[in-house]
Amino acid sequence: MNTTMVPAVEVAALKDTTLLNMGIFALFVAVTMVIVFRASRNNKTAADYYAAGRSFTGSQNGTAIAGDYLSAASFLGITGAIAINGYDGFLYSIGFLVAWLVALLLVAELLRNTGKFTMADVLSFRLRQRPVRIAAALSTLAVCFFYLLAQMAGAGSLISLLLGISDWGGQALVIIVVGALMIMYVLIGGMKGTTWVQIIKAILLIAGAAVMTAMVLAIYGFNLSSLLGSAAEAANNPNILNPGLQYGKTETSKLDFMSLGLALVLGTAALPHVLMRFYTVPTAKEARKSVVWAIWLIGLFYLFTLVLGYGAAALVGAETIKSAPGGVNSAAPLLAFHLGGPLLLGFISAVAFATILAVVAGLTITAAASFAHDIYANVISKGKADATTEVKVARRTVVVIGVLAILGGIFANGQNVAFLVALAFAVAASANLPTIVYSLFWKKFTTQGAVWSMYGGLAAAILLIAFSPVVSGAKTSMIPGANFAIFPLSNPGIVSIPLAFFLGWLGTVLDKRREDPAKQAEMEVRSLTGIGAEKAVDH
Repeated sequence: MNTTMVPAVEVAALKDTTLLNMGIFALFVAVTMVIVFRASRNNKTAADYYAAGRSFTGSQNGTAIAGDYLSAASFLGITGAIAINGYDGFLYSIGFLVAWLVALLLVAELLRNTGKFTMADVLSFRLRQRPVRIAAALSTLAVCFFYLLAQMAGAGSLISLLLGISDWGGQALVIIVVGALMIMYVLIGGMKGTTWVQIIKAILLIAGAAVMTAMVLAIYGFNLSSLLGSAAEAANNPNILNPGLQYGKTETSKLDFMSLGLALVLGTAALPHVLMRFYTVPTAKEARKSVVWAIWLIGLFYLFTLVLGYGAAALVGAETIKSAPGGVNSAAPLLAFHLGGPLLLGFISAVAFATILAVVAGLTITAAASFAHDIYANVISKGKADATTEVKVARRTVVVIGVLAILGGIFANGQNVAFLVALAFAVAASANLPTIVYSLFWKKFTTQGAVWSMYGGLAAAILLIAFSPVVSGAKTSMIPGANFAIFPLSNPGIVSIPLAFFLGWLGTVLDKRREDPAKQAEMEVRSLTGIGAEKAVDH
């Protein structure tokens, strides 16, 4: 199929669909806002605001996890990555999905049994409260900030495509609007409202992707080989079907791929906003059921991205995608317009917006809960703050985080969102995972080991990112004019994750102080059996 003339017409025609796109999105915002207001009526206690009163079933929570996890990166970034880089782009999908096995086997059930609201509850169970909670809160805020950057950048890319806005000021205004809506969702609805938004969004996103997948396959007689052949022909490059187009050119790029894979697979089990979802169910059994449910939904969606990515390459064309206002992130909306005209584009764009809103709401409440529950309630107030005051602090934190996310999103606008999310995974895997694994499985683990691991992993990941080609030294860098890229890899995981595990071990071995063996025994029993775990009431 010759697609050279179609794409230019499509990009120009997108500007004529503005009112329809905005109308569909406004309808989604109106419906979800009503749901959020209804959910807010029950936000009486800290457990209601942070953990939705632990009232969701495993299947509901699993759908919400899918909604939380299938971010703008999954939909916009991965589809674009497959359209441009073929097989290597699909490696994002594989990494994001395989990561759930780590979450299922290592942390979901044990974490639900041991904690209350945040990751720090688990880490500080048998270690000293103050240093561990401060370190855990700081790493949570760092991971959430990187993830928020990706979502806000996705919002800017999407709107620039839909409204034909190419100027910096217009895209910045869009990011401000998305940030303001996010703040409203979280302030009003708390975790319960946010969860319902995520459930609705997950259903819409998977349904929309399924419809587009069926339409693409129908064009090629439901023959995947024909689709792949057409994509290779349109790209004028058979290597789009083979590994190595993006990550196989040099030894450095191969190492970068290993680093990316490590970050994706180990990062999911340490993402604070995903871990916090395990506390919205009443039991550990439901937490495990949540993960299994999420794996099915997420796996199905990532199979769709393979068809959508190659479909975009075949029907829209890589050059058109790159030259569109949203760049690589515009592959899915352009494909939607090609397949179903303004109506399908409006629906898919509204779903992508909903995706961004739901994910940023989940990230924001996680970051706010971490500051209010871990820093304010347990460190500043030393456990004496009442639930009402704690929730007030959380709400104020939401506003601060929202403003920072808006500013960061404006700065990161134009970057591939799948790549930005991979950085968040690297920071999570470096700062959080070693301490979580050691806390749950190593009896001799001490507070010093936890603090060394978290601060060391966090500092290593952020420093390596700062001095990598992501920030400077390349045309696609955040600061293309500068060059202080000392570290050659774009993803720091291959260095920062082993370093964090090593620092956790070293800190423990060198620590002369031993933790309370009774607390260690209690944590082991509770994590494995659920005896003494938080129920569906606020204790």
